[in-house]
Amino acid sequence: MLDIRIEKTTAPKQKPSADQPLGFGKIFTDHMFVMNYTEGQGWHDARIVPFSNISLSPAAMVYHYGQEMFEGLKAYKGADGKSYLFRPDMNAKRTNATNDRLVIPQIPVEDFVQAVKAVVKVDEDWIPTAPGTSLYVRPFIIATDEFLGVAPSKTYLFIIILSPSGAYYASGLKPVGIWIEDEYVRAVKGGMGFAKTGGNYAASLIAQVKAHDEGFSQVLWLDGVERKYIEEVGAMNIFFKINGTIVTPELSGSILPGITRDSVLNLCRNWGLPVEERKVSVDELLAAQADGSLEEVFGTGTAAVISPVGKLRYKDDIMTIADGDIGEISQKLYDTVTGIQLGKLDDPFGWRVCID
Repeated sequence: MLDIRIEKTTAPKQKPSADQPLGFGKIFTDHMFVMNYTEGQGWHDARIVPFSNISLSPAAMVYHYGQEMFEGLKAYKGADGKSYLFRPDMNAKRTNATNDRLVIPQIPVEDFVQAVKAVVKVDEDWIPTAPGTSLYVRPFIIATDEFLGVAPSKTYLFIIILSPSGAYYASGLKPVGIWIEDEYVRAVKGGMGFAKTGGNYAASLIAQVKAHDEGFSQVLWLDGVERKYIEEVGAMNIFFKINGTIVTPELSGSILPGITRDSVLNLCRNWGLPVEERKVSVDELLAAQADGSLEEVFGTGTAAVISPVGKLRYKDDIMTIADGDIGEISQKLYDTVTGIQLGKLDDPFGWRVCID
């Protein structure tokens, strides 16, 4: 168990008013968690301190070689007035999977969860309560060695910051348009596609800008070898309901193993729906849309939870899904996941974790 030192701010910020639009990731709370790593000493000096800038040498390795990772989860104010997290142990496990790929030291799962709970507890009164809002939790690790050489760093910082946030999409739970990218690729097997690291997202920006210019909200990536199999959306995993079956691309090393993705798979199987994790080609989608068997498309992710897709574009083809409306399964999944998160529904899976 971590021995966490707590230093409270002497200059608390003004909290957002109840009617103030929060946006996403724009406002930050009073405190942050920080912990150092030093080779030979391990992780040490766990502390919660006032939110502030950090000072690093211009030679810090994170700036030059991109050795960094991040996670994302949310804290919610439950219907009973208590504060909750959703499956934080899964974020801890995914952190360590990313750390292994990037040669960053692992953080024990129990220490990760304890750190998240502790900093959220300190800033618990920042958790918004309006519908669709939450306290976004951003843990991240950066390499801090002052060294211009391609090698694993010997020192790191683990930091957790908090941001009260509104709905990820300003339009709310409405179907979005998705651009299937046919020029650039995001990741390949053997690369870092499964890892939660900034380089994956930096690589996606050029296609994201192109998609936005064409009026689409997100980019759906194809595999990096054959350029024909669906992988994931820039900020979400993707699901299709084809002829009554829930289908999602299999985890092959180039797709992020989403926690909401895993939750949706568990729920669908629990409801008795047929579920398949397998390769899905663009040609299959075009054929399913043409014969009417492509019934729903939706994305899953921590930020948006469930994001219905009303339109898919691939080259010169534009596929309209479910007449551009929210599908029955998409709505049911959104209501169920958020209902469990907020304590409005029973949690038979033990996913909701109370912040003691």
